[in-house]
Amino acid sequence: MKKITSTSLVLLSIFGFLITVQAQESFQKINGEGYRFNETKKPCLTLEQRENIKIALKESLNLLKQENKLAFKETNKAGGHVLFDWPIQQAAGFSYNDTWAISGYVDHNTAYPNQLQDYNCGTQTYDTTSGYNHQGVDIYLWPFWWKQMDDNQTEIIAAASGQIIAKGDGQFDRSCGFNSNQWNAVYVQHSDGSVAWYGHMKNGSVTTKNVGDMVTTGEVLGTVGSSGNSTGPHLHFEVYTNASYTQLVDPYYGTCNSLNGDSWWLNQNPYSNPSINAALTHSDNPVVFSNCPDQETTFESTNFELGDTIYLTAFLRDQVAGNNVSVQILRPDNSVFYNTSFNATSTGSLWYYYWYFNSFDVIGEWKWVVNFQGESITHLFNIQTLSIDENELQAVSIYPNPAKDYINISSSNPITKAQLIDIQGKRIKTIQNVSEGIRKMSLGDLSNGMYFLSLDSDSNQKKTFKIIKE
Repeated sequence: MKKITSTSLVLLSIFGFLITVQAQESFQKINGEGYRFNETKKPCLTLEQRENIKIALKESLNLLKQENKLAFKETNKAGGHVLFDWPIQQAAGFSYNDTWAISGYVDHNTAYPNQLQDYNCGTQTYDTTSGYNHQGVDIYLWPFWWKQMDDNQTEIIAAASGQIIAKGDGQFDRSCGFNSNQWNAVYVQHSDGSVAWYGHMKNGSVTTKNVGDMVTTGEVLGTVGSSGNSTGPHLHFEVYTNASYTQLVDPYYGTCNSLNGDSWWLNQNPYSNPSINAALTHSDNPVVFSNCPDQETTFESTNFELGDTIYLTAFLRDQVAGNNVSVQILRPDNSVFYNTSFNATSTGSLWYYYWYFNSFDVIGEWKWVVNFQGESITHLFNIQTLSIDENELQAVSIYPNPAKDYINISSSNPITKAQLIDIQGKRIKTIQNVSEGIRKMSLGDLSNGMYFLSLDSDSNQKKTFKIIKE
């Protein structure tokens, strides 16, 4: 839908010329989309793999005991159990508001298939026709899970201090479904004898500490990956009360958790834990869900020019139908360029919306503001004047100028894209010719006046010319 709205006159400067324009809002779009992680209900481990892991862990403990290296010789100590911190964190140098969501909890209904009951008496878990009931907490990356994994954006950390009793690395980490692959993992025993499994790590990311070494709460153990039986990058966090692995622990406390009487979390997150994981701006429509295991093309950017089409996204976690979402775009003087509010119509552990505009009307630092369930995130982006010298093409010229019906383009590098931009910063004509290069652009259908001709080469260089149409 195209919407044109008139506003008050705005003054802006392009290449030193003072120009009076009337701002327009055009081609804005709202799109909500959800995605269900591991929709095909693939188990993180086959029954055989889980039993083999238990056998290997017992052998490792016996070896540590024989070498007098076992830190915790007793199990089920009196005085309670350990308390877990959250087992993942965003790595330093990244700025998303949050990077994860939960796809599945422990299944407390031992019947199958499709006989589901999580700790809160809901169905956010899964089982399989083969008799597997989900035995851990699955925490997946959101948004852009493959890019996050490739960039090492989200780290797996020790939820409690303890001793590494086993670890495994070197396994393929871009799994997209059920297979017989082994996962990369770290196994930590705590002072109360309980053992935590951290599975699906990225290949090569597993801690360099040795079996028998101690780790402290919050210490990095690896990076979230997709090794083993996995449909995408996530952490499978599985806990047992002791090294015999006969009693599984659901660390969450709730009405339908019959295995333990209180929470094993230091601060248990709510069952519905809404968040704005990210509010971003992009130079093109981002590829949010790529073909597994291809990395997403996110087109993230915070620097634009007048006339650019800018995409603005809101990535949400735990949206419930009826939740209110509101967004604003604020100019550098904090006046409102765009404002809207709506109620979500669907429920999902992840959701995203995007808008796009090509009518930003002043240069400076803008604000993209997203509000959701009491949380507000402000993302800053910059709009500049058109740049004549940026990454400048060499040995390129245009003629005649002033021109009447056409402009000739002469360049030592083939010109693959030519864009004609009016003095308001709006792109009014674009031609592309990747194979042979562009040599001419027609001007016959344009009104007389001043324009800007932006040229791009096949070597990713560009140059902008000021032209006069007579």
